Amino acid sequence: MAKTAKTAATKTTTTTKAAKPAAPKKAAAKKAAGSSSTGLKAPLTPSPALAEVVGKQPLPRTEIIKKIWDYIKAKGLQDTQNKRMINADDKLKELFEGKKQISMFDLAKVVSKHVK
Repeated sequence: MAKTAKTAATKTTTTTKAAKPAAPKKAAAKKAAGSSSTGLKAPLTPSPALAEVVGKQPLPRTEIIKKIWDYIKAKGLQDTQNKRMINADDKLKELFEGKKQISMFDLAKVVSKHVK
């Protein structure tokens, strides 16, 4: 009987180890690092042709693409047959280098040529 009491006491002492303090969260460090204006969040200055569509103030690349899509949808420039194609009006034709239509996948390339 003495053996079972000793075994039970040993089990309880091994399971009640002191908890280690929690390490600082990496997400907080990433959040602080992401607040700087680098990468996708870096404000870019649009060219005069692009400024006619999105405005003159510097914007992040994501906001520029969003404003172009807002313009496309407001003017009804998305092709009705093939939704992946964007039809150019006078403002967009200048951005699209004279092309009447481009693929939505080429939109990022067009924006890259018109920002600093």
